[in-house]
Amino acid sequence: MTGPEEDLVSGWKRRGGLGAIARAALAAAGTAALTLVVLATAVGIAAALDATRARALDEATYVYIASERKDGSFGTPAEIWFMHHDGAVFVASPTTTWRVRRIEAGRPKATVAIGKPDGPRFNATGSIVRDPALYDRLFGVLAKKYPERWTGYETRFREGLTDGSRALIRYQPTN
Repeated sequence: MTGPEEDLVSGWKRRGGLGAIARAALAAAGTAALTLVVLATAVGIAAALDATRARALDEATYVYIASERKDGSFGTPAEIWFMHHDGAVFVASPTTTWRVRRIEAGRPKATVAIGKPDGPRFNATGSIVRDPALYDRLFGVLAKKYPERWTGYETRFREGLTDGSRALIRYQPTN
């Protein structure tokens, strides 16, 4: 299993597994509650961006991502190069960054501001993606979007995603 389904399953596992959620729901209210829990979880995982934010992403040079800390607050938004693809924002970061470390620790929530730190924003769920086809798409987008600086970073991105010192992150909008 790969793609969004794998991200959904890994998210449930980090939270104690769908079985734990289902058992709690069944204990509380029976089968109807289980159906509601599964539907609510799926809806909360992915949401479509409105047309204004999608257009802003297509026109923006940067996004500013703030990830969730242990205490539930969000870190300082960090400017980063990005790709808008299939309704999500993709970034490639060194695995030592807080955004990667927090996702790996089971805290995938983030806010994404578009264009500037106080620009239009949306809530998102981050997940690590290992997909060479997406890496290639990202490289092409970054080369076009940041032509003056890409040549200085291209090797770091390519080698980092290959050797695991960088991670590709998908930020999927949530409700």
